[in-house]
Amino acid sequence: MAHKGSCHCGRIAYEVDGDIDALVQCNCSICSKKGYLLYFVPRDKLTLQTPETHLSTYTFNKHQINHHFCSSCGCSPFGIGSDQQGNTLAAINARCLDDLDISGIPIQPLNGRAL
Repeated sequence: MAHKGSCHCGRIAYEVDGDIDALVQCNCSICSKKGYLLYFVPRDKLTLQTPETHLSTYTFNKHQINHHFCSSCGCSPFGIGSDQQGNTLAAINARCLDDLDISGIPIQPLNGRAL
C-alpha cells in the first residue's frame, strides 16, 4: 500500500510503499524528544516527490543515521540508515504520513538508549 507524507509546510514530500503492521517507539535521545513513531522500509520503497536539496540532515552519536528534516518548518519526516546486515533502510516518521490513523496500529518499544 502506498502512503503519502510530508513535513508540515510541504517543502519535503514523499511516497512510501508498504504495509504498516506495527510502529516502533524508540527511547533514544532524539526519538523520545521528537516523539517519533517509526515505520521501517527498504530505502528503495521511499520516493521523494520534492528535490533532495530541500532536505537538511542531522547526525549524532555514531553518525549512522541521517535524520532528515525541513529547515523551513523543522518537521522531521524520515531518516536513512542501515540495519545490522548493511541493508539501507528508511525510518519513516508515521506522524508525518497523510491520512494515517495510528490509533489502531500496535506500538513496539525499542531501547535505543542501549544501542
